[in-house]
Amino acid sequence: MAGSNVLACLSVTLCVSLSLANDLARGWGDKVDWVSLEEGLKIAKEENKPLMVIIHKSWCGACKALKPKFAESVDIQELSKKLVMVNTQDDEEPSDSKFAQDGQYIPRIFFLNPEGEVLTDVINARGSQKYKYYYPDPKDIADSMRRVLQGTTETSDKRGGEL
Repeated sequence: MAGSNVLACLSVTLCVSLSLANDLARGWGDKVDWVSLEEGLKIAKEENKPLMVIIHKSWCGACKALKPKFAESVDIQELSKKLVMVNTQDDEEPSDSKFAQDGQYIPRIFFLNPEGEVLTDVINARGSQKYKYYYPDPKDIADSMRRVLQGTTETSDKRGGEL
């Protein structure tokens, strides 16, 4: 009887966790394990993993255009397993100036090291010099994800993970 109670508790916990992750997805991909910025910074430090932070608004046309392409990208889904994924929307936009390196346009995507510092050299390589953190194409996002992982997770290859 005790074993079934433990199993029931684990099932409820898992369902609540999945529900919260899906709530944080907001259309950006239910197969991505999303966390809040506060939780993401804590996890990144504890697990020594880089973060990816999306800053967007619910009313933004460019955000709405990118969202389904991002959500459908199998490449992004796979790479996201190796990063801490943060999705901020509307009033959740961080006020820290490090998230406004070259303005407050949206959407913006930043990559941070496990200490929470913005990796200023990871920008949209094919994008505008004026809007360095704007990514209209999921392929470019995946390319930046790979660059981050190659630069910060040298041990991934040793554990058998593919970048």
